[in-house]
Amino acid sequence: MSRLLIVDDEERIRDIIKKYAQFEGFETVEAVDGLQAVEICRKESFDLIIMDVMMPELDGFSAVREIRKTSSTPVLMLSARGEEYDKIHGFELGIDDYVVKPFSPKELMMRVSAILKRSGGGEAQRDVVTYGGLTVDFTGRLVYIDGKRVDMTPKEYDLFFYLVKNKGIALTREKLINEVWGYDFYGDDRTLDTHIKLLRKSLGEYSGTITTLRGVGYRFEGC
Repeated sequence: MSRLLIVDDEERIRDIIKKYAQFEGFETVEAVDGLQAVEICRKESFDLIIMDVMMPELDGFSAVREIRKTSSTPVLMLSARGEEYDKIHGFELGIDDYVVKPFSPKELMMRVSAILKRSGGGEAQRDVVTYGGLTVDFTGRLVYIDGKRVDMTPKEYDLFFYLVKNKGIALTREKLINEVWGYDFYGDDRTLDTHIKLLRKSLGEYSGTITTLRGVGYRFEGC
């Protein structure tokens, strides 16, 4: 079952979308403004976000900009304004579709389904691996421990995802630095070691999933 986050400050609009979405078999979560949407996305993952533009606290464009820092979840924007500038601005932020109010709920659901089909949406098709209580969601760029989201820096995510993708493989320090930081990196091994230390701290009880290979580098063992 695909999960949708419906973000709109008008309860009537949220109710209409929720009614049609649930009829189509989608699971729905609601947010009343952009700020609440950003907070929810920091804790949960979704297959698609339906986001209004004009909202109090934090507008839709600003909310998408924040969400895009940690997630590539598809976004369908809603707006009472249909100016070309707004549409272009939205697409520059990485949204997937733009619907002008008032809209047909049936057409909206067709657009939602089309986006999910293009993005391979749906929980069954998400790139997720689980090791005991540790869940790594590559699609949403999220990590959970016992259902609670783990906050990491962007580079910690990059490093951890690369380690997990190469589970069981001995990765040299040079390989990790080249793949995670790039060939033009001018730092030294201590930068990698520091990030490994911070990463282990973030993983808590699962810190042992990253094994140190003396004189070589590191390896992700899983559970």
